[in-house]
Amino acid sequence: MKVRVDADTCVGCAACEGICPEVFEMTDEDKAIVKVDPVPTEHEDACQEAAEQCPVDAISVEAD
Repeated sequence: MKVRVDADTCVGCAACEGICPEVFEMTDEDKAIVKVDPVPTEHEDACQEAAEQCPVDAISVEAD
């Protein structure tokens, strides 16, 4: 699975990092970034949940 964060859309709420800190982290500019690509299999469910919980739909997920 691959995941991307649209930095222009991200509002920096940090929900993704709270749900899946193994994949997402916040930058100094309060924007989420993906820190591992592709997403490890054991974190795919949490990553998908983070995408679904993003209040502005800034996270896109692609199956391999």
